[in-house]
Amino acid sequence: MKYCFWGFIGVFLCIWGCKTAKPVPQALPEPVILSIGDKKFTTDEFFQSFTKNQFSDDTTKSTGISEYLQIYTNLKLKVIAAQNEGRDTTAAFREELASYRKQLAQPYLTDRVLVENLIAEAYERLKVEVRASHILIAVSPDASPEDTLSAYRAAVALRSRILQQEITFEEAAQRFSKDGVSSPKGGDLGYFTVFQTVYPFENVVYTAPIEKVSDPVRTKAGYHLIKVNDRRASRGKVQVANILVRISGNATPEGKAAAKAKIEKAHSLLQQESWEVVCRDYSDEVTTKDNGGILHEFGTGSMTPAFEEAAFSLKRIGDISQPFQSTYGWHIIKLINRKPIESFTELAPQLRQKVTTDSRGELIREALIAKLRTAYKITEIAALKDEALAKLDTSLLKGKWKFREPLSVSLEKKIVFQIDNQPYTVNQFFDYVYNRQQPVAAGTSLSILSQRYYRQFVNQKLIETEEANLEKKHPDFRALMTEMRDGVLFTQAMEANVTERSLVDSLGQKHYWEQNKANYRYPERAFATLVVTDSDTLLKRAQESLASKPYQLRRKGNDLLFPSKASILSVKHREALFEVALTLLNNENYSVEVSAYGDADEPDSVSTMRLQNAIKALTNNSVPLTRIMEKDYGKFKPVANAARNRRVSFQYFSTSKKDLEKALNALKLGDILITEGAFAKGTNRFIDAARWEIGNHSVNVNKQKVWVAISKIEPPRIKTFAEARGAVINDYQKQLEKNWLSQLRQKYSVQINEEELRKLAK
Repeated sequence: MKYCFWGFIGVFLCIWGCKTAKPVPQALPEPVILSIGDKKFTTDEFFQSFTKNQFSDDTTKSTGISEYLQIYTNLKLKVIAAQNEGRDTTAAFREELASYRKQLAQPYLTDRVLVENLIAEAYERLKVEVRASHILIAVSPDASPEDTLSAYRAAVALRSRILQQEITFEEAAQRFSKDGVSSPKGGDLGYFTVFQTVYPFENVVYTAPIEKVSDPVRTKAGYHLIKVNDRRASRGKVQVANILVRISGNATPEGKAAAKAKIEKAHSLLQQESWEVVCRDYSDEVTTKDNGGILHEFGTGSMTPAFEEAAFSLKRIGDISQPFQSTYGWHIIKLINRKPIESFTELAPQLRQKVTTDSRGELIREALIAKLRTAYKITEIAALKDEALAKLDTSLLKGKWKFREPLSVSLEKKIVFQIDNQPYTVNQFFDYVYNRQQPVAAGTSLSILSQRYYRQFVNQKLIETEEANLEKKHPDFRALMTEMRDGVLFTQAMEANVTERSLVDSLGQKHYWEQNKANYRYPERAFATLVVTDSDTLLKRAQESLASKPYQLRRKGNDLLFPSKASILSVKHREALFEVALTLLNNENYSVEVSAYGDADEPDSVSTMRLQNAIKALTNNSVPLTRIMEKDYGKFKPVANAARNRRVSFQYFSTSKKDLEKALNALKLGDILITEGAFAKGTNRFIDAARWEIGNHSVNVNKQKVWVAISKIEPPRIKTFAEARGAVINDYQKQLEKNWLSQLRQKYSVQINEEELRKLAK
């Protein structure tokens, strides 16, 4: 029951949030189906709750009406208990309910038809990607009429020059546009799609003829001349994993060369190592490197052009790009997923959110304000308004305007306007301006800005008036708020009487476990390691590696090569050792075997010194000695290449079977999965295919080669309290809730009108 109510509320939000808000005539009084103490609940409100919530969390099986009445009764009992505890009078309750009310009120404060039309329009535009250029003649949104007209005339004159071929659009953009990003590129904005520009600009790029220069288009930035260069079908979305070697803005030529060398090294390692390992060790993107570099899916206009082109050029899942450079540095990317635009049904909720929050939101708000200005009577005191606006001085342009209270006698608490006889004073208007003022762009007119603040204040009070009247105008909203109020009380009561108590009452938990041990049992289980693969070669290598722990990986560090009889570490040696240290620090289960060698002409002490110097460099880079295995081979194990006999090499090991699995998969000889755990019969098809006895077993399951190593078979047993604690707490909560409801039914008289219930059941 803890989460049941909020499942109901989710249904309410869907039903009520998506319907057209219309006032409904008052319903006639209904017979009472349930009485709890002196509280009565009508048949109508119960049946409405039943029809909305009868499927609860399991939408495949409806709840019977008698069963639901018990759920409904228990809910109301808990709500009444919460009320009697005074929970509906607390500040926390009022704040939470006000927050929900704000959300639930939104569908009643928007023009649903307008919103749905904007959603449909946005979806159609989403199917098309546009490439456009523009020239911006900047002018403040609150500029004086004279400055606004001057900017408009400049845009018209420039358009005329372009049309008469006195100057090309690109030349005009470079010389006159105030958009510092696109101006050097001749005004080119690249490809983009819906929601990536302001709505007036978007309207033009989706409707204007290609290669034609538009009339001036007004936005908050100023006037735009727009030329559509191309339109193409949407490429959909892609998801990629990214290895980034960052280049700072002030990087030296040596730093840039080092970044390029690092990305090339990473790309070459991808021929041997798994993507995840290389990403973790080489990527500079700290937020994604430990997750394989996976980025959120994106479409056109979301990334830098170079990154987008590289991503969309990858054709098959798993394809890996060549290294390429963007404004952030060097990248290698891997294609994770590619998908076309989703259906309208799938995207509609997301589109609804966007059209109400992007620049279209202003259009929706303007439609609401126009409706409210006809619905409510606004009485304005013009002379007082002018006197108040005159008090807004030039400090407002810098966002630093202040006022002192009490105001002058002519303004103090004087009513500047009324909405249906509800007065609003000059003091309230000044508070509004003071709290919302911000510095504005040069060229802003104080008079125009002051009038905008006043207009916004009136509009805000209109919306607040409408919102305050929703319960009176819309019975369905009133019923919804009653449900929400009950839901908040229900949750708070459950938290106090069941959830919190069950979590902190450790003695109660243990006592419950002692009384019900038989309910918490493990069946007979096999402790085993499973190796599943489609390759005989991989299976053999896995068996060999698993024979001793830590497990030897295929992964190695770069060898350190020394001149004859030398043991001092060079700068290049230290860089290689830093990479080894970084690999160990990024892989907590790794250890490394450091092996030193010497040639026949060197004293035995030389290889020993090489080994000691390498180990000292690793420990200086925060690698503990417990993760280093030393091997001094000296003149033993010589190789044909004499120079390579004077070396220190690095072989990685791991205590994690998952690291071994990654290393084997990096061989690209097939797929292999290594799993270990405790398995009951019937829980794993591979275990079930093997003999149920200690030892190693090889079986084939659906053309897959399976090796099962069972180390122990444990007979059935009762779980310890620690092992069962999660399930115990869950069951203990149910017991506490049951006890609590029993107490409530004793405290409050519960009466059900069986006749009304029979009517509903027919």
